Amino acid sequence: MNIVCLDMEGVLVPEIWIAFSEASGIPELKRTTRDEPDYDKLMRWRLGILKEHGLGLKEIQDTIAKIDPLPGAKEFLDELRETTQVIILSDTFSQFAQPLMKKLGWPAIFCNELVVAEDGEITDFRMRCDHSKLTTVRGLQSIGFDTIAAGDSYNDLEMIQASKAGFFFRTTDKIKADYPQFPAFEEYDEFLAAIKAAL
Repeated sequence: MNIVCLDMEGVLVPEIWIAFSEASGIPELKRTTRDEPDYDKLMRWRLGILKEHGLGLKEIQDTIAKIDPLPGAKEFLDELRETTQVIILSDTFSQFAQPLMKKLGWPAIFCNELVVAEDGEITDFRMRCDHSKLTTVRGLQSIGFDTIAAGDSYNDLEMIQASKAGFFFRTTDKIKADYPQFPAFEEYDEFLAAIKAAL
């Protein structure tokens, strides 16, 4: 029995922090897990910038409301879900993901939670578990699933490496060069064909 585990940002929807960086005019917020492999360090740095600029959850959610899935993403996901079970494994937060899941037809997503003060300031974040993508893949394997995993960033590597098949989608040239053993795709049709062939 197979289950496909997909990253969300960069694979199905645009990067939320890059969109917010452009909307807020704060270029530093363009930094993502493609640039910084240590997610805890990246998030604490982001929260410091938000505090410095007096920005909170509402401002980020206002940007997210204007984000649409990447062209072809919903069709790709719909066709994949007709073939096999799919879970989105993301290091994003439920407060960010919900409107995007609606636009994608409500696929299952496992993500994290923000800690938000009454005034809307994001004061902290709670990760679902350590190494959440790897831990989830191993948990699925422990209950009888073979996993196929795909993503675009350093924080996807553990689940890709631990799965029976793994792929990159629209990743960086550096990641492709560093991990040539994993096929990398740019278009949904070839990506879908590769996943189906691995099932």
